Amino acid sequence: MARIPDAFIDDLLARTDIVELIGSRVQLKKQGREYSARCPFHDERSPSFTVSPTKQFYHCFGCGAHGTAISFLMNYDRLEFLDAIEELARRAGMEIPREAGQRHSNPDGQALYDTLAAAAEFFQRQLPGSGKARDYLRQRGLEPATCERFGVGYAPDSFDALRTTLGSDERRMKLLERAGLLSRSESGRVYDKFRDRLLFPIHDRRGRPIAFGGRVLEKDAAPKYLNSPETELFHKGRELYGLWQVRQAHSTIPRLVVVEGYMDVVMLFQHGVDTAVATLGTATTGEHAELLFRNAPDVYFCFDGDRAGRSAAWKALESVLPRMRDGRQALFLFLPEGEDPDSIVRSEGAAGFNERLRSATPLSDFLFDTLSAEVDLGTLEGRGRLAGRARPLLAQIPDGAFADLMRQRLDGLTGLDSAGPAQPRPTPRQAPARGTPAPRRSLVRSVIVLLLQQPSLALELEPPFRFASLHQPGIDLLVDLLGLVYERPDIRTGALIEHFAGQEIHASLQSLATIDLPGEPASWRTEFLDAIARLDHMTSQQRVDELQAAIRAGGMSALDAAQKEELRELQGRLQR
Repeated sequence: MARIPDAFIDDLLARTDIVELIGSRVQLKKQGREYSARCPFHDERSPSFTVSPTKQFYHCFGCGAHGTAISFLMNYDRLEFLDAIEELARRAGMEIPREAGQRHSNPDGQALYDTLAAAAEFFQRQLPGSGKARDYLRQRGLEPATCERFGVGYAPDSFDALRTTLGSDERRMKLLERAGLLSRSESGRVYDKFRDRLLFPIHDRRGRPIAFGGRVLEKDAAPKYLNSPETELFHKGRELYGLWQVRQAHSTIPRLVVVEGYMDVVMLFQHGVDTAVATLGTATTGEHAELLFRNAPDVYFCFDGDRAGRSAAWKALESVLPRMRDGRQALFLFLPEGEDPDSIVRSEGAAGFNERLRSATPLSDFLFDTLSAEVDLGTLEGRGRLAGRARPLLAQIPDGAFADLMRQRLDGLTGLDSAGPAQPRPTPRQAPARGTPAPRRSLVRSVIVLLLQQPSLALELEPPFRFASLHQPGIDLLVDLLGLVYERPDIRTGALIEHFAGQEIHASLQSLATIDLPGEPASWRTEFLDAIARLDHMTSQQRVDELQAAIRAGGMSALDAAQKEELRELQGRLQR
């Protein structure tokens, strides 16, 4: 990982609106000076997650999750530190400086990315030289510009073409194996995993190849699709093919269309439907659903209309339900038998495909239609069966207007109270009390609280700090905090606290930062300076007591001339 200067990180955080960033992923509600929501990091019924625009800091009183815009992206979007920095820098239009000679602190990890990038380039170079691959692309109508956009390549019909080209020494061979590009037989023979296939690189959120999907060129060959195995970089239940290209095409993604195959994605793009993604040979997972909704408010699942397609759609619905917060929509498009998105868009164009999307079935209709399909709603027994099937599913929907409407829909179909005694709704857990300062705070603690609310207050003081020698708990921490702000004048609350991550004091600072101080921020400066003046006064009194104790023990001769002058000056200052 590149070493990025602290000053740049502070400036980046100062330019980032944490409310806007988190609000694009979590539904926030203004509450006084802060914003609240149900925590995105644990299941809860009542909001205990707060975001402070002034502190540029988030905190959950339920599970303790907290931090800055950087840590939010790392935890919510599952980005690495450098990825989060680059995402924020891109949003802010800033160029990331890196210290020379420290481009990557984990060269072996970077070598794995480099190996996959080299493999992608190798496969792309093979494509023009394969008549079989070119004929296949021509038959499918895939244009060179589309192939370039998605990095489509070809794996030669050879057991060692890639291995021979890239595996020139033992270290490179191990990297190829770690990247999932080589296979090993029971006898120990190592050979290329992908052979005689069209290759589709799978990109991560930074556009780096992390895996491949290979499609056969001959109709009867099997398996039709072959994906990279899971590796330290690639987890198929977390990735979506084409999402990188969608992000490049849109600053704000209006919707996402989930299809089943690589060719469906690339052909939809080629015909102008540039919001298509695909799962990677697996059913839609909860992580897929969360990733989809993080990127777009409306998600369309496109499946075949046969039994297998509807089964896959139901699995997608089950993954989506717990993530159906207000403002999100999930819809299902079922295609005619024998058709897929590729064939539809080639015959009907983007306009025809988009028209089909407009008539897609909303999740609510799909759920109730499916559950009611074999139920006689004209009988009490049938309505009871529907209620029994629906209630566990509806209970997974987060509280909100959509959840209420779904329960009302069930009530209308069954004539029952969906929240009645048969399945009582849990009593919302009260969020821990917050915003109430502990009584009888010490003066030092009060100053630290003010400083955490508004770190720039430290710049009102001039070092050295007279109170640094005061024998009071917390003075050393206060001096450390002031020094940190002096070193990094743009630092905000979140970054100030994160500086102490891993230290015993970290949890205490985190708790103090969440205190909701009374009054307006403009009055905090006066309160801060008054408190510092009192600490200085206490320091002077402490020094007078020390000098007078020395006199009581040994008389005036116990003090030298400088100490006697210091005592007179301090006594005069205290009297004034």
